[in-house]
Amino acid sequence: MALEKLQVKIGGMACSFCVETITKGIGRMDGVSEVNVSLAHEEALIAYDPGRVAPTTLTDTLRSLGYTVRDPKKTQTFEEEEAELQRERDRLVIAGAAAWIGFIVMLLMWIGRHHPLAHWFMAALALIIVFGPAFYILRMAWASLRRRILNQHVLMEVSAFGGLVGGVIGLFNPIFKSYEFFGVSVFVAAYHILGGYTSRLVRTRASQAVKKLLSLRPPTARVVRDGGEAEIPIAEVRRGDLVRVRPGEQVPVDGVVVEGASAVNESLVTGEPLPREKVPGHEVIGGSVNHSGTLLVRVTRVGEESFLEQVARHIQEARALKPGILLLLDRILKVFVPSVLTVAALAFVFWTLGAQLIWGAADWERAVLAALAVLVMGYPCALGMATPLAMIRGGGEAARQGILMRSAASFQAYKDVSVVVMDKTGTITHGEPRVVEVVPAHGFTVETLLALAASAEQVSEHPLGEAIVKAAQARGLGLERLEDFEAVAGKGVRARVAGTPVLVGTLRFLEESGIETGLSKPVVTREARAQTVILVATGGRAAGFIALADTVKPDAADAIARFRAAGIEPVMITGDNERTARAVAEQVGITEVLAQVLPQEKAERVRELQRQGKRVAMVGDGINDAPALMQADVGIAIGAGTDIAIESADVVLVGERLTAAVDAYHIAHRTYGKTVQNLMLAFSFNGLGVPLATTGLVMPVWAMIAMAASVTTVLLNSFWGRLIPQRKGSEVKLEQLTLSVPSIHCMGCVTKIREELVKLPVVVAVDGDPHSKRVVVTMRNGDGGRATVEEAITRVGHVVGEQ
Repeated sequence: MALEKLQVKIGGMACSFCVETITKGIGRMDGVSEVNVSLAHEEALIAYDPGRVAPTTLTDTLRSLGYTVRDPKKTQTFEEEEAELQRERDRLVIAGAAAWIGFIVMLLMWIGRHHPLAHWFMAALALIIVFGPAFYILRMAWASLRRRILNQHVLMEVSAFGGLVGGVIGLFNPIFKSYEFFGVSVFVAAYHILGGYTSRLVRTRASQAVKKLLSLRPPTARVVRDGGEAEIPIAEVRRGDLVRVRPGEQVPVDGVVVEGASAVNESLVTGEPLPREKVPGHEVIGGSVNHSGTLLVRVTRVGEESFLEQVARHIQEARALKPGILLLLDRILKVFVPSVLTVAALAFVFWTLGAQLIWGAADWERAVLAALAVLVMGYPCALGMATPLAMIRGGGEAARQGILMRSAASFQAYKDVSVVVMDKTGTITHGEPRVVEVVPAHGFTVETLLALAASAEQVSEHPLGEAIVKAAQARGLGLERLEDFEAVAGKGVRARVAGTPVLVGTLRFLEESGIETGLSKPVVTREARAQTVILVATGGRAAGFIALADTVKPDAADAIARFRAAGIEPVMITGDNERTARAVAEQVGITEVLAQVLPQEKAERVRELQRQGKRVAMVGDGINDAPALMQADVGIAIGAGTDIAIESADVVLVGERLTAAVDAYHIAHRTYGKTVQNLMLAFSFNGLGVPLATTGLVMPVWAMIAMAASVTTVLLNSFWGRLIPQRKGSEVKLEQLTLSVPSIHCMGCVTKIREELVKLPVVVAVDGDPHSKRVVVTMRNGDGGRATVEEAITRVGHVVGEQ
C-alpha cells in the first residue's frame, strides 16, 4: 500500500534529545516508515502505512511522550503563545517561592534555630515541587527512559529523587541531613524550571517577532457566478470558476486570463524581476501581484495541483532531507549523563565491595551517602540556561541590527557555513525596475526628456511607468498637465502633455504609430545588458529613450566582499537567463553563478553542495526560494519578502540590508563562543564536585552552593560586557562622505567607482546614484581622508566636482 504523510506541529521540544525521543518513539511503531523532526520549526513529518497505523494513533503516541500536537496549518496566535508562556511563568513563580522558603528554613537550621517539624516541612516542600510544578519533567524523563534515552530531564529527576531518597534516610539516620537532601530536590527542580522558562521565552519571542513580519495570503477569492460576484474562502474555489483580480491585489489562484489586460509581478514566485504583461490566454500564478488592470481569471488548478501547494510539498521534502544538527549541549550530555550514573554506581561499589576487600568491612552508610552525593552534585543546574542566556545576549545584539535569529541551531550552524547561496532578484538586486540611463535625442536634455516621460506616466499603474515618475521626482522635476491618457496593454501609453501629443512605450509601439526613431541599435545594445528600454516621442518625432533595470542593492558588493573575508564562498542562483545573471554577478564580484534554475530545482542545488560536505547558507525572499531556505543548513530570509520564505528560514533580516546577513554570521560566531564558555563554566563546578562526592564526605549543601555559584557565573559571563561601560575609543566609528561626481551617467559608472574604492582599507561601503550624480562613501573615522577617495575616483576616469 502507498505510504501517506502526516505533518504536525509539536510543542514542548527543548533540545535535540527531544528529537531523538520522538524519532525513536514513533519510528519503532508498526507501520511507520520514516520520521523526520525539525527542532527549529517544531514540526514532524511522518511517513506511514494507513493500513497498519492510524494518524490518531501517531498523535496519541506523541502526546503520551509528553508533547503537545496541533495542525501545522493553524498557526498559534499571540494569545495562545502568551498563555503557554504564562503557564511556564506560573510554574517558575511557585518553584522559585518554594526555593526561597526552603533556603530560609535551611539557613535557620544552619545557625542553630532548629525546629522539630523542619525536616517534615522540607520533605513536604520537596514532594509538592517534584510532583507539582515539575511533574511534567518527570513525565518526559520517564518517556525518555522507556526508550533508553538519557537527557537532561533524566539527569534532573535522578538528582531530585536522589535528594528525596537521601532525605527519607535522614529522617531515620542523623548522618544524612534530611533537610539538606530535601532542599536539593527543591532547588534542582526550581533551577530546571527556570532553564525551561528561559528557553521557551527565547522561542516565543522569536516566533512572535517573525509573525509581525508576515503578510497573510488572501483568505478569500472574488468569484463571478450567476451574473454576480461573491467572496468565498479559497478552499471553496473550484476548477473552472471565474475569479476577478483588481489592481494592487494578490492573485489568489492559478489560472488563465479570459478578460482584461494588466502587468503582473511574478518576481516573488518565479524570480523574474520585471512584471509580465498579461492578456487573454496568458497564465497567472497564485501568489503573484496584479499591478495595473483588472483581470478575469478562469481557475485551472486547485488544491494540491496549485503552485503554492507544490511549493509546500517541496518544503516538506526539504525539511525531511535537511541535515540534522546536534547541539553542543546535547553532545556533552550524551557523555555526561551516563558518566554521572556510572560514577555513582562505582562509588557505591567501592565503599561496599571495595571496602570489604581492602579494609575487611563494607561502609554502607558512606556508600549510600557517596552515591547520593554524586547524583546530587552531578546535576549542572546552569546547563539549562547556558544556551538560552547566550541566545538572549546574541539575539538582542542581532535585533538591534535588524536581525531575527529563530533558534539555537541557527547560531551553531551558521558559524560553520562555508558556502552562501544567494538568490538574485530581491536579494542581490532590489527586485523592482529603476531608471539607470536617460539618453535624449537632438534638441532635448536629460531633464526635459525625463520630465516629459514622467508627465505622460504620472497616472499609470505600470511598474515601469511608476519607476520613471519616481526618477523624475528624485531629481525634483515638475510634472506637466496631463490629458487624454490611454494605456495600451503590453506596448505603452498615449497622452497629451501640456496640450502636445506624447507616446511612451516600446520601440515596436512607436514604429507602429508611424514614428521614425533611428534608435534600433542603441536599444538592442541596452537590451543585451538585460535592460528594458522605453522610448519617448512628442510632436511626431523621437525625443530619446530611458533604460530601466533591476538594479543591484548598494550594499551587495560590500556584503559579498565581507563574506569572502570571513572565508565563505558566495554563489548566485537565479531563474533568470545566463546573460542577465552574469551581468549582475560581475557587478557584485561573484564568480560562481547558477542560472536558469527552476523554483523546484533550487533545493536540489543546495543538496548537491551539502553532499560535497559543505555547510550551506541560503539567502532569499520569494516563494520559489522557500524549499531551498528550508533545505539549507541555515536559511536566511529577507524580511521584505513573502511569508512562506520567512516561515521557512532560520534567520530573518528585517528590511533589505544584505550586509545584515554577514553581521548575523559574526553574531552567531560570537554567540556560539559565549555558549561554549557558559557550558564550560556550568560543568566546571560538577567536574570538581563529582569526584569529591565519591569520597562520601560531601554534604548536599555543597551541591546547592555549586548550583548557586554556577548559575551566577553563567549569568555574569553572559551579560558582563553590558554591565561595564566600554572605554571611549574602543569602538570603530564610521563616517559618511558625500561627493558630487558630475560625470557619472549610469550604474556602470557607479560600479567602476565602487570597485576601485573598496580596495582602500579605510572604505567600508560605497553607494551611488547616477540621477543625483552623487557618491556616498562610508569610511572608518580617522583612518583616511577625502583626498585619498578623490584620487581613487580620478583613477577610473571621473572627477569630483563642487558640492
